[in-house]
Amino acid sequence: MSWPGEDRWNDPDHGRGDEDADPGDAEDWDGAQTRWPLGWRGLYPRERWLWFHQLWCDVCMLRDRYGLPIRSGWWANEIQLEALAALAAWVGRYDSGEWDDPPGKLALLYDLEHVTALLRAGSDPFVPTRDRPAFESHLVSLGCAAPGPDTR
Repeated sequence: MSWPGEDRWNDPDHGRGDEDADPGDAEDWDGAQTRWPLGWRGLYPRERWLWFHQLWCDVCMLRDRYGLPIRSGWWANEIQLEALAALAAWVGRYDSGEWDDPPGKLALLYDLEHVTALLRAGSDPFVPTRDRPAFESHLVSLGCAAPGPDTR
């Protein structure tokens, strides 16, 4: 995350054990210690790419798990982007065991209807294999910097 001071994301010892730990690769990031922010603004370019990549994975999971009507281009619609990031964080806290609150989980499930209403904009359904190039092009236009080929 973008903290005051120098950019040391590529220093392998940077952040070990402190609150500003580098999240590293999206695949091996330990969300139990630190969690991604709900928005991408304020992140360094590489971190933005990783944030969006993690959200892409979360959106694919949410679509499959809850049958959400995700539309192509959700990444360019601020309302959809924020709603999906918040929903992914909410679900993630229950999935990780961080939260164990049956009434809260039921509230999440009831709120899926409200989230669905936020996802109505757009005409084409989200198809990950088709939409990935447009998604990555959008990330480049936002100034995101792709990490090495082994982390995508």
